[in-house]
Amino acid sequence: MSGEAPRALPKVAATEAAIEGGGTFPVRRIYCVGRNYLDHIREMKEADERDPPFFFQKPRDAIVLDGARVPYPPFTSDFQFEVELVAALGKGGRDIPVEQANSLIWGYAVGIDFTRRDRQRDARDMKLSWEAGKSFDASAPCGPIAPKDPRHFERCVITLSVNGAERQRGDTGQMIWSVPEVIAQLSKQVTLEPGDLIYTGTPSGVGPVVPGDLITAHIDGLPSLTITITSPEK
Repeated sequence: MSGEAPRALPKVAATEAAIEGGGTFPVRRIYCVGRNYLDHIREMKEADERDPPFFFQKPRDAIVLDGARVPYPPFTSDFQFEVELVAALGKGGRDIPVEQANSLIWGYAVGIDFTRRDRQRDARDMKLSWEAGKSFDASAPCGPIAPKDPRHFERCVITLSVNGAERQRGDTGQMIWSVPEVIAQLSKQVTLEPGDLIYTGTPSGVGPVVPGDLITAHIDGLPSLTITITSPEK
């Protein structure tokens, strides 16, 4: 796969993210943090605001590159977006202290956690895992990864627009758990390795999309991510 982002969803799902300026970043695992922005917790009305980070995974071949056309998925009538800051790890480890966590990061990107919201709510009500709502084909769009910046994107505007109308706006400084804290917490549960992507949570404003919608996600200082939703595959 070349460093140039494809303009269509590949027949074989991607397992590499693009790097800003060319090249690819081989993806090992995709971890996601749930409930990491206070306004989103209040919006969803589904958690205690003091809960520790909640993690789930997506398959690595759920990666979708900038410019792709994503078919409306099966098994849902409520397909929603969640814009997120993505941390790409260049180093790994277990039980990482918070003060050392930034040293694991290779770079950052803007991502979208696509969600089958009706299936997620079903799982919540039945006290089941979120897999049906979160871990499906093409559910992890990721923009080009930019090499690590000294700012660590700790206080940057994060937005998502649908057909030119802004739907989400927040600031990465509003995270309940910072990126180093997320990495430290996750490393207590699993051994982190180079190639891991961590989607770090979303601000409020999440909502549904339909075929024909053009989604643009942006974080100040990072390459934008644009995705088009197409009709369901038959």
